[in-house]
Amino acid sequence: MDYLAVGLGGAIGAMCRHLMGTIIPKPDGGFPLPTLVINILGCFLLGLLSAAFARHGLADSKLALFCQVGLCGGFTTFSTFSNETFQLMQAGKASLAAVYVVLSLTLGVLAVLAANVLVARA
Repeated sequence: MDYLAVGLGGAIGAMCRHLMGTIIPKPDGGFPLPTLVINILGCFLLGLLSAAFARHGLADSKLALFCQVGLCGGFTTFSTFSNETFQLMQAGKASLAAVYVVLSLTLGVLAVLAANVLVARA
């Protein structure tokens, strides 16, 4: 049942991401405004959901899985990254949060670079 909740939420989140990506105008110059808006909105949504579910004792519910892992995860994984960073900071682990941010961004960009190099050589 957990997988079904996550899967359904993920499908809806992915469709919403696609819709938002087509609605938000792309400015000249190549700045990825749609992705930025989607990621920030996803962060805000996950923050709201996380706080609300914790406050009402629903953090481990199927509804939380559907909304947080599924919907927000399908909409954007950046929301999860930001929420986890915030939780580390809130837990007094600022150094670990900083390492997480640097590693996530650096390794993410390097992974994209490596993929592009592999495709270019194929």
